[in-house]
Amino acid sequence: MSKLSYARSMQILIKEFSKMPGIGTRTAERLAFYVLKLPQQDAESLSQSILKVKSSIRFCRVCNNLSEGELCLICQDDSRDKSLVCVVEEPNDVSAIEKTGKFNGVYHVLLGRLSPLDGIGPESLRIGELKERVKNDKVREIIIATNADTEGETTALYITKLFKPYKVKITRLAYGIPVGSDLKYADQATLMKAIEGRMDMQGT
Repeated sequence: MSKLSYARSMQILIKEFSKMPGIGTRTAERLAFYVLKLPQQDAESLSQSILKVKSSIRFCRVCNNLSEGELCLICQDDSRDKSLVCVVEEPNDVSAIEKTGKFNGVYHVLLGRLSPLDGIGPESLRIGELKERVKNDKVREIIIATNADTEGETTALYITKLFKPYKVKITRLAYGIPVGSDLKYADQATLMKAIEGRMDMQGT
């Protein structure tokens, strides 16, 4: 993009959009022009929404899901089965499973996955908090729903071995999730089958 092509404020906006994951220069340009054509009220609403998210969103003190208070909406819901905990890597994985409408348990978000080459070990994840939940909340089953790639599988095996001494069933999403794929990109039907067809991890 030529520096003379756009006014400086447009160049800055395009540059900011291009920092987003999966957004190249052309897409960033389209987004910038979309914002430019917005009515003033809509542009201000978009800006305020971004600032509101940055100032109000935090991690749930129980499960590490995104929340505007101490507890996320799922942890606040008394109708959820607190003894069934689905372990995922990131908050957007929670959203992917929730869209299936077939899971009535609760979640534990690790906020990452094991990756020794990147210096990410167990102490970098929320695994210690998961241990406390298993000890204190009468958890009967842990469903491991980490991604089906090398790091996700490494994380799943670590959690399985860690909780083997505990009296808790450990299962793993299996049916329908392709190896090497990210959970958030799986369609709802695939995730439903994965939840229903989860496999026992105690034998691994």
